Amino acid sequence: MNPQLRYQIALNYIEHIGPVRAKQLLSYFGSAEAIFKESTQSLAKLPSIGPERAAAIKKKEVLERADQEITFIEKKNIKTYFFTDASYPYRLKECADAPLMLYGSGNLHLDAGHFIAIVGTRKPTDRGKANTERLIKELGERMNNITIISGLAYGIDICAHRAALESGIPTIGIPAHGLDTIYPSTHRNTAAQMLERGGILTEFCTRTIPDAGNFVRRNRIIAGLSDAVIVVESKEKGGSLITANYANGYNRDVFAFPGRPEDKESAGCNQLIKRNIAALIENADDLIQYMNWDLITQSKKPIQTQLFEELTDMERRILEQLRSHSDGLHINELALSMQVPFSNISAELVTMEFKGLVRALPGSIYRAV
Repeated sequence: MNPQLRYQIALNYIEHIGPVRAKQLLSYFGSAEAIFKESTQSLAKLPSIGPERAAAIKKKEVLERADQEITFIEKKNIKTYFFTDASYPYRLKECADAPLMLYGSGNLHLDAGHFIAIVGTRKPTDRGKANTERLIKELGERMNNITIISGLAYGIDICAHRAALESGIPTIGIPAHGLDTIYPSTHRNTAAQMLERGGILTEFCTRTIPDAGNFVRRNRIIAGLSDAVIVVESKEKGGSLITANYANGYNRDVFAFPGRPEDKESAGCNQLIKRNIAALIENADDLIQYMNWDLITQSKKPIQTQLFEELTDMERRILEQLRSHSDGLHINELALSMQVPFSNISAELVTMEFKGLVRALPGSIYRAV
């Protein structure tokens, strides 16, 4: 077991220490363990901490609770993703308020392909459910390597998960509670099916009550994990609008299905479109064209083989290096390992990113697509 895990989990239990302040502490001390080993007096002197938060950090109950969580994690084979881990999803890491720790269950590939969030009202109309099912079916027919994300709640959420399963598309649920339960309980069977292709991901520890505040917090994860967020149906003050606004703040692309002026169930969607927060969408082709995503090709030659034949010698060498490092390489490491001037590598990477061959991650890290 990672010796830091106990302290990393414990950071989530400290009162009045949220993700942003915890990341500041990590940056200052270098590790989660070092934070807890520091004296109360030293912690209290830090500008963003003070005596009250310092005392909260040193409470013995914090580490005891972390030990209980580790027991559950080991028993249930839960995956953990700490903010500084290479396995932490890169999309979410870009967000300033990203969770410190994520807990996952299932067959999760958090950096793969295109992540599409589909959200909406808990009381959808028949048209809203039909639009959800049709959209996902079309996406499955037109694209490879997509994952559908939603919140496992009633309405559009569970409709999206079930439609993805029906189409053989991986789907990930983001609940407002820990992995020791499923809320609502009527969705347990669907959640179990999702573990085979996709899974469940949460920032919440066990024994967390799914209250209103936690639903808002989980909405930012749905938005941050996604390349695109689609609101199918929402009333004027629907909760899915929170997800849309988070996505807009994270510079994610937001889409909404339009409704007639008299349709109360679509009033929120219409407002998103009117305020230019969301682009109007009616089918999968609208999304694919807007996002400039590739369709499934009918060529008999493997796509990777075609790409490899069209690469320049330098592009081929760069890809060989990046593919041997699944977590990506810093641009300086890449230039050093290839013994090529930094300026040359930098120019090549810009071109390759434009071609869709590599992806730039925070911190000048590059990864092969």
